Amino acid sequence: MDTTVTATFCATLVDEWVRGGVTDAFVAPGSRSTPLALALAANSQIHLHLFHDERAASFAALGNALAAGRPTIALCTSGTAAAHFHAPVIEADLSGIPLIVCTADRPPELWSVGAPQTIDQTGLYGSAVRWFAEPGVPDDASSAMWRSLASRSIAEAVGLNGSPPGPVHLNLSFRDPLVGDPAPIPAGRPNNAPWHQAASADTVRHPNSDLVSELVAQIAPDGHATDGVIVVGRGGGDPKVVDRISTALGWPVLADHRSRCRGLSQTIRFFDTILRLDSFSDQTQPRVILRLGETLASKSVSQWIARQAQNSETVVVSTLDQGRWIDPERVANMVLPNVSYLTTLAEALEEIDLIPSDSARPWHDADAEASHIYNALVAQRRLEGSHPSETEIMAEVVQGIEPGGALVVSSSMPIRDLEWFGPPRQDISVFANRGANGIDGVVSTAIGVALGGQPTTVVVGDVAMVHDSTSLVALTGRPLCLHIVVVNNDGGGIFSFLPQKRLLEPETFETLFGTPHGTDLPLLFAAHHIPATEWPAEPVTELDGAPPTVRATIAFTDREENQAFRDSLVAKLGQKRLR
Repeated sequence: MDTTVTATFCATLVDEWVRGGVTDAFVAPGSRSTPLALALAANSQIHLHLFHDERAASFAALGNALAAGRPTIALCTSGTAAAHFHAPVIEADLSGIPLIVCTADRPPELWSVGAPQTIDQTGLYGSAVRWFAEPGVPDDASSAMWRSLASRSIAEAVGLNGSPPGPVHLNLSFRDPLVGDPAPIPAGRPNNAPWHQAASADTVRHPNSDLVSELVAQIAPDGHATDGVIVVGRGGGDPKVVDRISTALGWPVLADHRSRCRGLSQTIRFFDTILRLDSFSDQTQPRVILRLGETLASKSVSQWIARQAQNSETVVVSTLDQGRWIDPERVANMVLPNVSYLTTLAEALEEIDLIPSDSARPWHDADAEASHIYNALVAQRRLEGSHPSETEIMAEVVQGIEPGGALVVSSSMPIRDLEWFGPPRQDISVFANRGANGIDGVVSTAIGVALGGQPTTVVVGDVAMVHDSTSLVALTGRPLCLHIVVVNNDGGGIFSFLPQKRLLEPETFETLFGTPHGTDLPLLFAAHHIPATEWPAEPVTELDGAPPTVRATIAFTDREENQAFRDSLVAKLGQKRLR
């Protein structure tokens, strides 16, 4: 092959990305992206993952970056292929995930003249990206800028000078010939150092002692901890620090699993169920609510926070989550610049002779009642031979994951089943695409997590599974360990809990929101040579002397029974005197 400037340009980008710590690239096949695909394949330090579908490729890249905490590359060809990257770009933006999106493009002389597979890709993802660059067709005159382009894409993706991590977009125009050998690439920095050294968001943190002192005065006047509650989601800080604060103050902790705070001594497991009871929530009026990180999935929690701030003197304290403003109820009295302030707060509380409040006691009492009722309902259903409740399935999945493993949960009901009913596990990693709360690309995201080396379980609803079925293509040939658990109630189960269910005629509701699809999921998995069993999960069947690296379990449930189970739990708990 002839030496080409295009091949040299692409080899330089890949070399600089490797210097900056990039290890994985997710590629959807196409013609115009050939030069960069060849350069990625030629570098032995890049793990190359090929996906037949652009959406699956980009969501897998997202999952890999989410689990690894470092940028990954997503590459596609020109035209509508680039449009399929948009959904994961949005998720990466809202969840603060570093992602380097590379869209190949035709050269400018072929724009706006009816050339095939050519769309306007300039600024395609709008404000969702941290940085957009369109360097033009590579030539020798621009070679001095190539390493800077690659290095800056990493710096922008991980977050510059306090800005949050997120996606960047490189729109790369290539002329024919698309296949060629690289010439010697431009020299990089000595000792394989990256071209640019930039301060990331994690290094630009200077807690303000005056702000912490003001906060201490709010939550511990005269050395007595006031009544309060801690609500913590993903990005809410070091669990050990949160535990120090909650213990010192005597405050309950309402946490999701992604925060890694679910197993703290003050954690309340059934908080969503408890807050559905007016008899409890109306009498629980904390003086301070400390909200850390992302919002929880529970609408009961959000509505309760809003009511407290409107009806009492409640002070709501939020932390900026990776630079994002987290205050959907618009009630925060104080906003901490980042979670590093929590360490300073914990130290300040431990320096005074603080008398803790009794805030946690009624929460723990209610939690114990809810746990007793929940376990009794589960036992009763088993005796009756009913379909397993979806909450029971989630609990067993969580308990069955090996220490060090990963759990990926779909938006819609699985994330809620986990948050509202899941047992505590601090020895596993939990992930979900909650930036935009979409159900697209869930299995692909889990594949990206698993390709990072963690044995991974993904819990997904049947609609989301059908939505992402292209992720199953060639899945058994990938070097990963993945267990796909599908909760199959033949439709959109979450809508059964919304007003549409109560207000619409059954036929209209089922058509627009129940959305039964009738897909034979066992046959779908069989078509991709993935062994699938029915819930309860059976031991892994050995194939050719070795367990499969990919398997599926399908749990058949009933939407009406599932709704009735949850309603019964709330009703029975409401019969107790909780305060």
